[in-house]
Amino acid sequence: MRSRTRSPGRGRPRNDRGAPGVEAAQQCTYACASTLERRVMKIGIIGAGNIGGNLTRRLTALGHDVSVANSRGPETLAALAEETGAAAVRAEEAARGAEVVVVTVPLKAVPNLPAGLLGGAAPDVAVIDTGNYYPRERDGRIAGIEDEGITESRWTERQIGHAVIKAFNGTYAQDILDRHHPAGDPDRQAVPVSGDDEAAKRVVRALIDELGFDTVDNGGIDDSWRQQPGTPVYGLRGDVAEVRKALAEASTERPENFRG
Repeated sequence: MRSRTRSPGRGRPRNDRGAPGVEAAQQCTYACASTLERRVMKIGIIGAGNIGGNLTRRLTALGHDVSVANSRGPETLAALAEETGAAAVRAEEAARGAEVVVVTVPLKAVPNLPAGLLGGAAPDVAVIDTGNYYPRERDGRIAGIEDEGITESRWTERQIGHAVIKAFNGTYAQDILDRHHPAGDPDRQAVPVSGDDEAAKRVVRALIDELGFDTVDNGGIDDSWRQQPGTPVYGLRGDVAEVRKALAEASTERPENFRG
């Protein structure tokens, strides 16, 4: 997510089914994921823009084994690799053996990711999707999202053939470096997290906690419209209570300016 002086005001995706179960889902914060022990993981990051680059910096600083890739080739990531100690690789190699894979590329680029991208990943790999749909500004019209009314992350799942956990899509990239806090700190921000794979969600929420943020469970991927651009939680630097409130106030209506 690119930095702005105020919370972004982008579109609310269409979802005519409402928000089944969201109130119950929001009752669970990071405490639900805290049983996982801290351990070094192999992590692949596909996309080295603002979010991908800063996740590379933080995750390597925490001691994880990180591989990072972009669309231009590993030679263009030499400076990031030297700075962080991450391995700069081709996109088709980033997920090899990975327990967590972060897909953080423009939505229009998702169909161009290498076929079989996750074929060499760990069998229970957790895939984090940080993507957002900006039809007029960047991505053009995506028929699956516009015509079927599916969420951005459901569409991404279809492209890569794997369930995803939506997180960090509404987080300012610089906050990943500057605004992390230990558990219990009153200034700690919360991140909404959506996904259908509960085991993968626990892994992702534990990793986000390690990065220095609380989490709020926003339910499944069909509920992830509540954290898409233009919703109250998008760009919100809030705690758990504020994030829960913002998720509950989300509308299913996508503003005219953000329809493709």
